[in-house]
Amino acid sequence: MTLTPVPYRLVDRRDETHDTATLVLEPAEAALSPFAPGQFAMVYAFGVGEIPVSVSRAVDDRLTHTVRAVGAVSRALCELSVGGSVGVRGPFGTHWDLAAARGHDLLVIGGGIGIAPLRPLVHAVLAEPQAYGRLNVLAGARTPGDLLYQDEFPSWGRTFAAVTVDRPSPEWTGRVGVVTALLGEARFTPAETTAFVCGPEVMIRATARALIHRGVRPDHIQVSLERNMRCATGHCGHCQLGPLLLCRDGPVVGYDRAEPLLTVREL
Repeated sequence: MTLTPVPYRLVDRRDETHDTATLVLEPAEAALSPFAPGQFAMVYAFGVGEIPVSVSRAVDDRLTHTVRAVGAVSRALCELSVGGSVGVRGPFGTHWDLAAARGHDLLVIGGGIGIAPLRPLVHAVLAEPQAYGRLNVLAGARTPGDLLYQDEFPSWGRTFAAVTVDRPSPEWTGRVGVVTALLGEARFTPAETTAFVCGPEVMIRATARALIHRGVRPDHIQVSLERNMRCATGHCGHCQLGPLLLCRDGPVVGYDRAEPLLTVREL
C-alpha cells in the first residue's frame, strides 16, 4: 500500500456514457503494488482533490478506472486528456473473495456504475472457467444510455448475461424493470452459489433479500459498500458504518455482516 500519491499518466480514455468515462493509466515512475478485483485507489486530480475509485481493470502495471462525473474531482478526471497526469495511491480495501467461490455457480449483479468494480472479477473468472460453475452476469441501469461496457458485456455471461433498464427509450427493445427480475432467468443452484453484488444500497438490499429468499446463504453473498472515504487508512472515520471502517474493513464484505448495518443512512 502506498500512502503518498504516485504519478500516473493517462494513456487512453473512452466515453462510456454522457457523464462517465473509462480511463487507462500507466505509471510515470514506479508502479503501485498489484490491485485485486474489488479493491480501490485514491485518485488525485492535481489542484482539485482526490476521490476513491474502484479499479475496473488491472493488467500489468496499467490501472483502469471508470469514473462518473458527479462532483468537482470526478468531473476533472472525466475531462482529463490523454497525456495528462494524476496522482494515485493504494491499493486499499478488501477484495472479492473468489477463492471461496471456487466450484460454485456465480451470480455477478451490478446496478449503474456498480458494474465497474465487478468487471475485473468477471475477467478473472473467464480466465479460469474450469474453477467455477455456471456464470450469470446481470446488470441494471436507469436508462439505455447509462449502460456501461455494452461492447463487451454480451461475452461475460458464460451461462447467462442480461441487462435491464428502469426507463426505456423509444428504441429500446430489451428488458425493463429492476435487476432482481432477471434472477428468474439465471441458471444456478442456490445452495452451491456465490453472489457478488455492487450498486446503490437500496438495490443491494433488494437483491440480497431476493437471493436469500431463493435459498442462497447470506454468507455466500458478497457486497461492495460505499461511504464517504477521505483518508483511506481507517483514521479519519468518515467511512464508518457501524463497527466497520469501509476503507479498511470493506468495501467488500459478506452480506451476513452488512445486513444489519444497511439500515443506517449516510449523512
